[in-house]
Amino acid sequence: MARPSIVPIALTVDDRTGYTLWAPPWEEDGEEWQAFLGTSEDDRASVHLFPTPAALAAFCRTRTDHDLADHPVWPVVVGLGAADLTPDDDHRYDLDGVYDIAAENPDRWAVEELAATVDIVSRLAECLDTGDEDDLTDDEELTDTDDDRDVDADVELDRRPDAEVERGGEFGSLAELVARPEIGSLGLGVDAFVGRAGEDAWLGVGAALDDLWEDVLEELGAHLDWTGGGTVALADYPSAEEAAEAEDDLADEDVDVAPTGATAAGATPVSAIARPGRIRANPSQVAEAAKFWEAVGILPVEVVVPEGAGVTLRCYVEDEARFLGRNGEVFVFPSPEQLTRFCAGDEEHDLTEIASWPEVADTDTPPLPAEQDRYDLTELTDVMAEVADGAAGLVPHRAIAQPVEGVRDIAEYAGLDRVEQLLRPTEPLGRAVARAEVEPDAPLRAEDAAAVRAAWDEVVTQVSGALVFRD
Repeated sequence: MARPSIVPIALTVDDRTGYTLWAPPWEEDGEEWQAFLGTSEDDRASVHLFPTPAALAAFCRTRTDHDLADHPVWPVVVGLGAADLTPDDDHRYDLDGVYDIAAENPDRWAVEELAATVDIVSRLAECLDTGDEDDLTDDEELTDTDDDRDVDADVELDRRPDAEVERGGEFGSLAELVARPEIGSLGLGVDAFVGRAGEDAWLGVGAALDDLWEDVLEELGAHLDWTGGGTVALADYPSAEEAAEAEDDLADEDVDVAPTGATAAGATPVSAIARPGRIRANPSQVAEAAKFWEAVGILPVEVVVPEGAGVTLRCYVEDEARFLGRNGEVFVFPSPEQLTRFCAGDEEHDLTEIASWPEVADTDTPPLPAEQDRYDLTELTDVMAEVADGAAGLVPHRAIAQPVEGVRDIAEYAGLDRVEQLLRPTEPLGRAVARAEVEPDAPLRAEDAAAVRAAWDEVVTQVSGALVFRD
């Protein structure tokens, strides 16, 4: 059975960044649970925050008086260091920055970042609301997993995919915020904000945040323990900018390619279905490089297939994907440096005619893929195998979404008709993809995974045949 996971996250509030741990929903004794690193005293639940990943790691090594101590993979977390407990880009939530994001144009990144921020705050609220059981909605009912658990002293909440924060409770402002239809539209992606109606919806998102976000932060702030369970002081916290610089010092300054299967010590058992990309760089390097690549409209993309892993470039021309390649073949390079050398050469390819290509050919900005542009097709293969072998309830449909996004683009560019057939809504894989769009948290069932797995294996074979590994 697939293992539950514990993921390091960072929260930025009031120009202070705190690090903690989140256990995404997992199944135990027939119930679905999620939790954060925290405790409850006098009927008030709190999440422990730490000024650095190192302080978080030190707490994990020495303390067991918290609600993750009996999590199935906690023994692994105890042995992890600061580098292993440093969040990736997808698990950093800037609660101060929502107004700035809402003021931007509603592109994919802005919509996804706002949606992720509202989602993590909702998950925190669901776990931290210690209201009486009778005051909870049917979908929020607290449950025990064994006779030794005390509901009032545990921040773990049985969270089903349709759970919501109750209006009028400890997080009433948050409940009011997420009930706004414009906020609900964030989960539909950037397409919900296209056209005149979409523009109005995006303005509605900004208006909702203006009305309620400060109240939401006040509600949440009452449950944030910035002392790390009494192990640190507020004076230990750097500013958000200083925290980012400290992480840069922790990370390797050189961009390199991690060997196949190489991850931080213990990373695989901690997060069985969220392994890092093969092209490794610290977050500030990726963010700095993204300024150039987004400006030219051509983005670095990482693809991982059974035959290997590498980086390429992709843009969209009249909403159709176009890759660095020729005649339907995608050129993939084992490192950003090798891709950069190719771009500076004079070989003809399908991006040569793009207006901004001369800037790409002349730049020394490394092509570092952002997290949303990494497509590990082998990871989903492994996930499908685990689910088919009985890991039902541990893998949500959302695990399908990002790999399929990359597959669709490559299939479109390479003319892979068979892939398009397998992704039709009438086919098992297509049905799973469709459900991932409307019910991303719905767990994959073992009986569905077998058929989906066979189709996905064929998709991966097709896509692998369109990749040409260059050096």
